[in-house]
Amino acid sequence: MMRKHQQLQLIRDTGLIAIMRASNSERLLAAAEAIWAGGVQAIEVTMTTPGALEVIKGATERFHGEMLFGAGSVLDAETARIAILSGAGFIVSPTVSVDVIQLCNRYSVPVMPGCYTPTEALTAWQAGADMIKLFPANVGGPGLVKAILAPLPQLEIVPVGGVSLNSAADFIRAGAVALGVGSSLVNQLALETDDMAALTRRAAAFVKAVEDGRQG
Repeated sequence: MMRKHQQLQLIRDTGLIAIMRASNSERLLAAAEAIWAGGVQAIEVTMTTPGALEVIKGATERFHGEMLFGAGSVLDAETARIAILSGAGFIVSPTVSVDVIQLCNRYSVPVMPGCYTPTEALTAWQAGADMIKLFPANVGGPGLVKAILAPLPQLEIVPVGGVSLNSAADFIRAGAVALGVGSSLVNQLALETDDMAALTRRAAAFVKAVEDGRQG
């Protein structure tokens, strides 16, 4: 089992978190294998997915530490604790909940609350957030990342919401430590058509975009 510093470092190293939402969980494990083959090693399973906890538990057991699975759309400390007990290696919230942050710190599990303003970001950081989920990132774009980091360079920002292949490298150049990518990587159509090769190609393309962004 990875320790907290190892979990955070994996996210920093790979620079990508694949966000999986689906109307059912049947194909999510196969999709996880497909994007792992493309180089993505961290996956957020949203709590809005039916059977999300079972998916996290099964995926954690199947991959034996080769991938990091977390829970997303976590709104309260009770849900965070249940997700952690099911094997979640990190917790992501759409908003700033100090209770969720404190719960995750108590169990030494990385937590990323959703923020949009400098005040929200600093409030979350001071409460103990490990990384800041900038959401919705497509509204402010890479310029918002750069603007927030100017007075708050200590933050580790992960843009989420509308991040695409076209914008991925720009977000990294602006200073993002990693990217949360949803439907641009794993969409319902790919899951329904069982096109796992397409998922692998898309994952590899995002990995390359992150590398390009880091090279300047």
